Amino acid sequence: MPIETFDAIVVGAGQAGPAIAERCSREGLRTAVIERAEFGGTCVNNGCIPTKTLVGSARAIHLARRGEEFGFATGRLRVDFARVMARKDAVVQQSREGVQKWVEGLDRAEVIRGEARFVAPGRLRVGDRELSAPRIFLNVGARAARPPLKGIDTVPTLDNDSMMRLDELPRHLVIVGGSYIGLEFAQMMRRFGAKVTVVEKSERLLPREDEDVSQQIQAILEKEGVRFELGAECISLAPRKNGIAVGASCQRQVPRIVGSHVLLAVGRQPNTDGLDLKAAGIDTDQRGYIRVDEQCRTSADGVWAVGECNGRGAFTHTAWNDHEVVVANLFDHDPRKLSDRIDAYALYIDPPLGRVGMSEAKARESGRPQLTASLPMARVGRAREAGETQGVMKVVVDAESRRLLGASLLGYRCDEAVHGLLDLMTLKQPVDALIRSMPIHPTVSELLPTLLQKLEPLKD
Repeated sequence: MPIETFDAIVVGAGQAGPAIAERCSREGLRTAVIERAEFGGTCVNNGCIPTKTLVGSARAIHLARRGEEFGFATGRLRVDFARVMARKDAVVQQSREGVQKWVEGLDRAEVIRGEARFVAPGRLRVGDRELSAPRIFLNVGARAARPPLKGIDTVPTLDNDSMMRLDELPRHLVIVGGSYIGLEFAQMMRRFGAKVTVVEKSERLLPREDEDVSQQIQAILEKEGVRFELGAECISLAPRKNGIAVGASCQRQVPRIVGSHVLLAVGRQPNTDGLDLKAAGIDTDQRGYIRVDEQCRTSADGVWAVGECNGRGAFTHTAWNDHEVVVANLFDHDPRKLSDRIDAYALYIDPPLGRVGMSEAKARESGRPQLTASLPMARVGRAREAGETQGVMKVVVDAESRRLLGASLLGYRCDEAVHGLLDLMTLKQPVDALIRSMPIHPTVSELLPTLLQKLEPLKD
């Protein structure tokens, strides 16, 4: 079999891969882009874009039900689930086709369809073709984990991918896993009209968040009718004539929850098992994530791993930043590092949680003197005007440098407002710089200086 030589090979057309391929193209490198499935990866096909489109539909339905609060009446509301899913499909298709058109239009780039695997260092096989390049970029992503639950192989289950292909609204959706993905699906499906129960092994939701924030999130969802079974130490599945029985307790006398559908939302696993990484001398951790250094370089010369498969971030924005770090070091002589970035993410329930830096609990572990402040969203005029007063804003600040260590903003438009605090941390400025600013009224962000003015020593 003749070996085809390229200047660069990109495996996977998710978030980081196409951008790296574009930069390689601009640098005059003959580039191969290998994709086994749909362009756009998780974000476009079964992650951010479809779920947030569904969240948008669910919010519109929720607001319509609250019409009396805003001075109008809709009468009896009917949700057309097929049309909701069709809207989602149209948005996804537009995004997917955009990525595909972008990649296929790159100069000096060839798109190759198929499954890639290493046959030697620097060499990949795709179907009946063997390719080599001095630069190989792995952007293969991850998928929903399938936990070893008792009875899991005796019943049908859903994950974040198959949820996108539902053709009917579940009568009763039981979600195994009370973390970020599970909670977003819980609220949207409840708003569409499904009965929803969340079964979580931990004693509380979202253990990485502060306990008071977790409690408020649970209260927001319970208010809408989502049920929770926490501390579920013995989760099991079994078929029933009228659905799927989900056990949440080790005690036999405790009745099982019977749902029409079960969604597994208990983590992710990398799509590295079919790459034959050993043939290339690429190290992975115990879970299969590719080990990388501060510039996303693997243990094999000339091979980089970007996006979710490197275990250094499970978000679209971290994948995009991986691409920025790689091209900065390769082409711009700019020594950027993964450790330069500040952790930031959002939970897209409604109202959303915007998070940046440390939680208060994590900050306590440092032992350094700190300041903290909190403000209920009911104090935010823009939130009151919109009828969205649930939630709280919290910050923690280093008492000596007066630099922000982290923030948890749960409330109306807080997924956007948190960026002001992320910018402050990125610029390494003390909080006084924001306290002295003049924000626009009326906005959610205008309360950030007010929040920071309330700082006081963190109590034990």
